[in-house]
Amino acid sequence: MDNQSRVKYGDELYRALTTGKTVEPLTSRETDITVEDAYHISLYVVKRRVESGDRVIGKKIGVTSKAVQDMLNVHQPDFGFITEEMWFKNGDTISCSDNKLIQPRAEGEIAFKLKQDLVGPGITEQDVLEATECVMPCFEIVDSRIHNWQINIQDTVADNASCGVFVLGDTEVDPATIDLPSAQMKVYKNGQLISEGLGSAVQGNPLTAVAWLANTLGEFGIPFKAGEIILSGSLVPLEPVQAGDVMELEIEGLGRSAVSFGE
Repeated sequence: MDNQSRVKYGDELYRALTTGKTVEPLTSRETDITVEDAYHISLYVVKRRVESGDRVIGKKIGVTSKAVQDMLNVHQPDFGFITEEMWFKNGDTISCSDNKLIQPRAEGEIAFKLKQDLVGPGITEQDVLEATECVMPCFEIVDSRIHNWQINIQDTVADNASCGVFVLGDTEVDPATIDLPSAQMKVYKNGQLISEGLGSAVQGNPLTAVAWLANTLGEFGIPFKAGEIILSGSLVPLEPVQAGDVMELEIEGLGRSAVSFGE
C-alpha cells in the first residue's frame, strides 16, 4: 500500500473517531493491506490526535486471551497507543455520546506503570518485571470505528487496536510481590458477577504479553518510556456496555476498579 492510501484511510478513521461514526472494514476494500500498512495508518491517526492537543502516555496490547480471540475471530494480538484524553479516574462516569463511543465493550485487565525505559527487541519477562514501578487493576473500554466489529487483524491495528478509553484503579502494587499468572479477576455488571479469569489468560503471563509488545514495537523503532502506562490485555471476555451500566472488577492482591456509563 502506498503512503497516499495510508493517509486516506488514516483520515477516514480519524473522522470516525471524532464524529462517532463507523466505516466499512479496510480489509474489505484493500485486500492486500498488511499489518505493517495498518500500523502506519495507526501511527498517522495518533499523529493527528497529538496535533489536536492530545498526548501519548503509553501503549496497549489487545486480543491476547483465547476468549477474546474467539469472540472477535482475530487470532493474534494487536497493539496500539493510549493517550491522555483516553484516561479516566476510578469511579468516573463516562458519557457514551460526549466521548464518541460507538459500540463500546468493557474488558478487565492488569495495567503496568514503568519506571525505566524498555527498548526491544530482546526484552524478557524479567526485564519487564525490573522496569515496572507498579501494576494496577484496569478497565479498558474498547471500541471499534469499524462497522459492527467486522474486523480482521489489519482493521483493528489500523484502528489503534480498537482502543476507546480506560480506567485505572487506585491501588498500586509492586509486581514482584504478586503471582501475576495466578491473580484471579472477577467482573461485575450492574451488581451481578458476569465473568472470572486469571492472569494466565494473557499469553500465560501478563509479563509475557508486555515483553511481546515491547519487542514488537521495538521492531518499528518505538520504545517503551519510563512513566508510561502499558495495558496488558483482557483476562475475561469483552462485555458490551451502554448508558446506565455500572462495571466493577476486583483482582486478588491488586484491588478494584469501577466505571459507570452515562448518556
